[in-house]
Amino acid sequence: MSDPRPEPVLVPEVAALLSHDPNGLVAAVVQQHDTREVLMVAWMDDEALRRTLTTGRATYWSRSRGEYWVKGETSGNRQWVREVRVDCDGDALLVLVDQEGAACHTGERSCFYRTLPAVEGVRP
Repeated sequence: MSDPRPEPVLVPEVAALLSHDPNGLVAAVVQQHDTREVLMVAWMDDEALRRTLTTGRATYWSRSRGEYWVKGETSGNRQWVREVRVDCDGDALLVLVDQEGAACHTGERSCFYRTLPAVEGVRP
């Protein structure tokens, strides 16, 4: 016997704010809520965003694995979502989190730990 409950979907008013890429994805910039440190960039579709908003755990779509993943589910480096914002064009999300441990799969706190060398003749 099939489950008579409808599949959960993202609230239409929220979905209407988003401008997806051709693969149905929106970039998600992840930032520590209190220090504003940028931790990582990931991808969300409507289902990943719905799961994030309803569980309080950051859930993303893995383009390489083709599946959903909850940040920290295997590593223990969890992201507890405090707030999600959408940019003016609807093509990017800002996910404010309380990060436990490293955000980067390399073990670094942030995925943005490498600085590029300055370009000669260009002032910072």
